[in-house]
Amino acid sequence: MSCLPAHGRVNCTRCFDQTHAVSFDGTRREAPDGKWRTTWNPLSWGNVEAEIVVLGFSKGPTQAGALASSPHDEIAYKSSRTAVGKILEHVGVISNVSDGNYRRVVDRLIADRQGRFHFGSLVRCTVERFDEKRRAWVGSGGGMLDKFVATEFGNEVTHNCATQFLCDLPAKTKLVIMFGLGTKLNYVRETRKLMEAARPGPWRTINEVAYTDTRTAFVHVEHFASQGALIPNWLGVNEHKRAKLGEQAKEAVGIALA
Repeated sequence: MSCLPAHGRVNCTRCFDQTHAVSFDGTRREAPDGKWRTTWNPLSWGNVEAEIVVLGFSKGPTQAGALASSPHDEIAYKSSRTAVGKILEHVGVISNVSDGNYRRVVDRLIADRQGRFHFGSLVRCTVERFDEKRRAWVGSGGGMLDKFVATEFGNEVTHNCATQFLCDLPAKTKLVIMFGLGTKLNYVRETRKLMEAARPGPWRTINEVAYTDTRTAFVHVEHFASQGALIPNWLGVNEHKRAKLGEQAKEAVGIALA
């Protein structure tokens, strides 16, 4: 049976107090140091027997803010689907976007429960950090991904998600695309440690942004919400050393799906 959750809201409460009822998008758990918190609102899209799994890190403020007002199929990567499409095209898992309407293509893929893809996030619930300067909880910002994974609280949450939803992937799942590289590829390294703990096996390095346990390859790509020139640089639109990471991702995807 696939460990990938079915399209819709996900009934998983592993990170929350099992003795109390949870309220969707209302129940929260805070780290002991008060610097991080999670909100119970796990979601999933696409096929539970997918060949390719596509994962963000968590729901950013745009996605989390849409939970109460938007249809389910409009929440994933909300306002960033054009960037998602360009990134997926660059690594070779979608094609024929001749009219440049990447959003339309991604809309269709996310809504398809019988297609090639499954969509979600490494942490299915919303992750936020407390910004001391703003005195507010925020769901985005520099280094968010790797900093959370590196904390004891974050390690527990991500380990729970990895063992629940990535441990026993379907035999046909050959590739997991991870949005996010982290500062100096810290997110790549931290996520690999997480996968090695959740999926014991003969892990090996493919290249700087990809690794595999011979069953499934995990390939990191530029985050769809990256700001400024980061996405164009990664795509190779600009002459920049970051384009090498995009080429390595494309190479690893080709190996995984060969």
